[in-house]
Amino acid sequence: MESWKRTLFILWIANFCAAAGMSLIIPFLPLYIEKLGIHSEQGIAHWSSWVFAAQFLTSFIFQPIWGAFADKHGRKVMLLRAGFGMGIITALMGLVTAPWELLALRFINGVFSGFIAMAVSLMASVAPEDKAGRALGTLQTGQVSGSLIGPLIGGLLAEAFGYNGVFFFTGGMLLVASIVVLLFVHEKPHTKAQIAKKQRAGWKEILPLWPVFLATFMTQLGMMSIEPIVTLFTRSIYHGAHLSIIAGLVVATSGIANLIGTPTLGRIGDRVGQKKILVLALVCAALAFLPQALAYSLGVLLAGRFLLGLFLGGMQPSLQVLVRKLAPEHVQATAFGVNSSALFFGNLIGPLVGGSVAAAFSIRSVFYVTMALLLANALVVTFNRRLDTPVKGRAKLSS
Repeated sequence: MESWKRTLFILWIANFCAAAGMSLIIPFLPLYIEKLGIHSEQGIAHWSSWVFAAQFLTSFIFQPIWGAFADKHGRKVMLLRAGFGMGIITALMGLVTAPWELLALRFINGVFSGFIAMAVSLMASVAPEDKAGRALGTLQTGQVSGSLIGPLIGGLLAEAFGYNGVFFFTGGMLLVASIVVLLFVHEKPHTKAQIAKKQRAGWKEILPLWPVFLATFMTQLGMMSIEPIVTLFTRSIYHGAHLSIIAGLVVATSGIANLIGTPTLGRIGDRVGQKKILVLALVCAALAFLPQALAYSLGVLLAGRFLLGLFLGGMQPSLQVLVRKLAPEHVQATAFGVNSSALFFGNLIGPLVGGSVAAAFSIRSVFYVTMALLLANALVVTFNRRLDTPVKGRAKLSS
């Protein structure tokens, strides 16, 4: 097996473990906060949004720093820092007794985050030029698969062992991913000339990629506005038993469709260009929020979530390939770090916007606001010529 394929296989497993671990807590986070002493629906919505978003604030600050460090000193060490750090902090979340303790640990967890971003950067650095899109798209399916399986496992574990046990299991999943990388991933050492070039690299070399970073931020803001409170919305239209499992199913449905859409739209993007796929995905994902906003039955909600996930598959992979094509090789980890920072900033602002809109108006209003944000982003991407790149080969942005 070729070296880059072996690395892809190992990083796929690691990304699966990391994504599954991080997504385990999503379905029951509002219910866990309720257990910690918050009982009003408005209060739960506020705390859920803040707890969900807290990690992304510190992640937003530290991702470019870790990316620059990886460019100079290696990506593998950054993977290990993220995996072991997040594994320990997440396990500690199962011991909290008050919402503010959970909030504090989420802030600390963000300092150690960036496992998947560094995995993408490492894969981009070892994949052949003509195989980069295929490699990054395949790696993305590991994350999608983990995100798909995680909520289902989380719901089942919450029913069987309680909410606290899920945090312990999540920490274990992250530690497993780190051990896999430690034992089986080998990064090619840099030559003295490469090190000298990296040390001379400046932030100005990635500034022309701002349209990609802006698109990443807006996409994630729109997507994450509803995620922390989707369990509350599910509870408002579903009144049967096993709510944790049903909430996990609602979250996971978009992941099932995402697993289909990611490789399909990725292959099409290699042929027609990532920008076209990105615009298509943004418009169709925006329209997929309409049946969710109008849902008064579980079936309609699940159908809307499936359509959303189907087109979500074309967004982040397309943006990652654009970073791979447009960023100079010696600052690629920094570029991926900044792109990850934009993603985390969207993760931070999105839940706050969603929680505020839900508290001020209603949860259904969040769907309409998110739809408008995605359509606006589609317009920005459509008329931004900086994102016009050749279908094959690497392009350079003008400054």
